[in-house]
Amino acid sequence: MNFPEPLVEGWLIRRYKRFLADVRLADGSEVTAHCPNTGSMLGCQPEDARVWLSQSDNPKRKLKFTWELVETAPGTLACINTARPNAQARHAVENGRVTELSGYESCRSEVKYGSENSRIDLLLSGHQSEPDAWVEVKNVTLAEDGQGFFPDAVTTRGQKHLRELMAQVAGGDRAVLFFVVNHTGIETVRPADHIDPTYGRLLREACDAGVEVIAYRANLAGEDGTPTGVMTLAESVPVILEI
Repeated sequence: MNFPEPLVEGWLIRRYKRFLADVRLADGSEVTAHCPNTGSMLGCQPEDARVWLSQSDNPKRKLKFTWELVETAPGTLACINTARPNAQARHAVENGRVTELSGYESCRSEVKYGSENSRIDLLLSGHQSEPDAWVEVKNVTLAEDGQGFFPDAVTTRGQKHLRELMAQVAGGDRAVLFFVVNHTGIETVRPADHIDPTYGRLLREACDAGVEVIAYRANLAGEDGTPTGVMTLAESVPVILEI
């Protein structure tokens, strides 16, 4: 799975109003790019960081560029575009890269479900021996000493999703929390109890109730630490729930 167009390199000047980022390009010009991430982006917007943008030729777009990647440390990349993980997860499932979710004939996105008016990221059905699998996808980019943490800010929406997943298990289906690790420096994933202890408590409660938790990391960078243009999920990483 590749980025749709070659990426444009630049250096971050500032992110502001949540959806905007000013970037200095290699030729010295400055552009305003769309920032497709409503979260805190903790650790993903260091001053003067090297960034990569995608560009669109759609004349109806107000902003030509979209911020995709950031170098959080020398040779370490993170994908901050939260529109990417669902597509990454679906591509990986449909291409047999996720062993825990293999064998399903059908994969649908954004299906309404639950008592709290939610939409599931992926609904897998048509397995010969397994019940339908309701898959909630989360993007992990907060890294501390090789460990990835989710969430990077208090998330009542994420808490709701955990309750919805537990309800699906209670009804006899599978429910899966799928962490898409879009940070090349992350080796394990943990709940961010120091940021949102309620989410951490609910996640462990969900696991005890039968919700499955998996994590796969994207191969964003080549050997030289620069973007490959690829977003494919390449390998699983451990999820650690112990406090």
